[in-house]
Amino acid sequence: MGLFGRSNDTATTTATTSPTAVDPALAALTGEYTIDASHSSIGFTARHAMVTNVRGSFTDHEGTLKLDGTNPAASEASITVRIASIDTGAADRDNHLRSADFFDAQTYPEMTFRSTKAEQLGGADYRITGDLTIKDVTKPLSIDLEFNGTATDPFGNDRVGFEGSATILRSDWGLTWNAALEAGGVLVSDKIKLNFDISAIRNAQA
Repeated sequence: MGLFGRSNDTATTTATTSPTAVDPALAALTGEYTIDASHSSIGFTARHAMVTNVRGSFTDHEGTLKLDGTNPAASEASITVRIASIDTGAADRDNHLRSADFFDAQTYPEMTFRSTKAEQLGGADYRITGDLTIKDVTKPLSIDLEFNGTATDPFGNDRVGFEGSATILRSDWGLTWNAALEAGGVLVSDKIKLNFDISAIRNAQA
């Protein structure tokens, strides 16, 4: 079942003259959703000292989804992350990440993602592209997603779920601090993997 518009560069005359049937199950998902932060996570992985991975997450975030089942390519996503909520399990490291060496959370308290395009890659796999802003630097980012389906929880909330990932170079957003290692290499990798586990609840209709 497709949530986002399928990329198709080979449209035919038949496709333009014959209306595409709308999947009733897809159409039923149309609506606005709020990301449930208590059941979602936005995390990252960085290579440390060239030999191991350090994982962390941002524990304070919010966002919305707008799903359009009759015109899936019009679906949208918006996420805002509070930088001060960064958590890698080590207080000293977290404080360093909040400092001007890295995110400068006091000056730039939020990181944002605003979608500009959505497409289906096949089956339950999707890609959403948008603008990622960190420290007032905005660059495009594409996130590969898997749609995990829908459910109604015991409290009557209609939920949709996604998980996905993307890889960035932190230096593209001005996060350039590093330290050289005696044996060669650097302390913190430039390449960062972003991880998303999203559960969103359909907003009550007015």
